[in-house]
Amino acid sequence: MVFGIVISPIPIMAVAIILLSPQAKSAGIGFAFGWIVGVSAVVTVFCSLSSIAPELPADTGLVRSGIDIVLGVALVGVALRQWRLRPSKNESGSLPGWLAKVTSMHWGGALLLGVALSAFNPENLLMAASAGVLIGAEDLDLMSQVGTIVVFSVLSASSVVVPVIGYFTAREFLAPRLEAIRDWLARENTVIMAVLLATIGLVVLGRGFAYL
Repeated sequence: MVFGIVISPIPIMAVAIILLSPQAKSAGIGFAFGWIVGVSAVVTVFCSLSSIAPELPADTGLVRSGIDIVLGVALVGVALRQWRLRPSKNESGSLPGWLAKVTSMHWGGALLLGVALSAFNPENLLMAASAGVLIGAEDLDLMSQVGTIVVFSVLSASSVVVPVIGYFTAREFLAPRLEAIRDWLARENTVIMAVLLATIGLVVLGRGFAYL
């Protein structure tokens, strides 16, 4: 799940554009902070729901199986949608229209964007939710759950945080590489997400059926 969120192309494109904008420093920090907050919130909510599943008046295995199967089907469904949206061989990929507005964002707007993309973007929401369910299903005490969520959230944000840190330490070196990454992801983002979501979805489905 961590790997899936790390290589998600939308936040990488967003942070690349932010770091190439006039407000790169403040907006970059705001976006990275918002991303961590959003992922942490989703994982925490679904971890809590999964943790209380044994207290429900139903078979624990059946409840967890149902949650995983629903999440798995949703992930595969979104993957199929992404695959259908991929550009043809004669078409060049393009950035989502809303990304054009990112260049003028300040700290607050970038923070809200980070939260929105990590917590409400369907692809990331489903992956973070799956991670939360998995963490909650384990027999962990509260502190262990908190620690696991913190580690997961920080690792998931590495594809956003590392470029922001790099901007402060090696801006001239990083700028042309951010432009290249942005252009490549604009062409390939739908295919990347389709394959990634399908793989994770099938894994989650398999785990769900294993509980039956």
